[in-house]
Amino acid sequence: MSAPSGRALGGATLFVLGVFLMACMDATTKYLVAHHPAPMVVALRYIVHCLLMVLLLAPSQGRRLLQARRRGLVLLRAACLAVASLSMTLALQRMPVAEATAIVFLFPMLVVLLAGPLLQERVGRHGWLAAVAGFIGVLLIARPGGGLDAIGVVLALCAAAANAIYHLLSRMLASTESTVSLMFHTALVGAVCFGAWLPWVWSGPVPSPMHLALFCCTGLLAGVGHFLFTAAHRQAPASALAPLQYVQLLWAGLLGWLVFNHVPDGSGALGMAIIAVAGIAAALGSRFVARRPEPAPPA
Repeated sequence: MSAPSGRALGGATLFVLGVFLMACMDATTKYLVAHHPAPMVVALRYIVHCLLMVLLLAPSQGRRLLQARRRGLVLLRAACLAVASLSMTLALQRMPVAEATAIVFLFPMLVVLLAGPLLQERVGRHGWLAAVAGFIGVLLIARPGGGLDAIGVVLALCAAAANAIYHLLSRMLASTESTVSLMFHTALVGAVCFGAWLPWVWSGPVPSPMHLALFCCTGLLAGVGHFLFTAAHRQAPASALAPLQYVQLLWAGLLGWLVFNHVPDGSGALGMAIIAVAGIAAALGSRFVARRPEPAPPA
């Protein structure tokens, strides 16, 4: 096996492992929000995540963690992820893990559509077809009579929209900001915002030792997951890794069955499959459009 292909395989392995950790984080979050307020769960996750980054990166990175050329956009990007995290946590309070994850995974299709007007990227027929297919998938999941909570579906859609803006800003900032700085700002903003909110939302019984350990696990899973994503992108191109993010739907369905004994019904499973196929097609299609040469101007 050649060195480049070996690095690509290693990057794909790291990415799939990171996706698995994020699915584990969602499953742990769903368990915790059944016993504690959702903002409290999100706050402790971000605090642990931020502390982990400070302990591991501050000795080597120092002030570079806080460096930013376009600080306003960097902070806006971090705020979008905080909104997405809270919306997803609230959705998990009302919905199964697999269905909530599937709806949130509309965001890559939203990115493809919004990249045209906002980033002047070409959006071909594949982008529009993927968006329509993704919408059909959501309708199958959240159909009337399907038993899903309507507010939970709206919250999952809000998480998808916030995630789309977050990824668009990531594209805009990739050329001027370091990966480490972007990662640290997202953890810091979430820890400060939700941490300031924590005294007002801390209610109920004192968390048991097991729950405290799970709170720490959510931050640890988030931190290690994002680290693996970063390491994966150092070894393989983003266009090759993008379709692999839909493996999280498989993990979410498996964990929902093992932990919560929930299996999506036939229509819901079909909707999830449509969203996954549409998202993969959008990722591969955008890669093709990016590589295809522009037509020659008329003589």
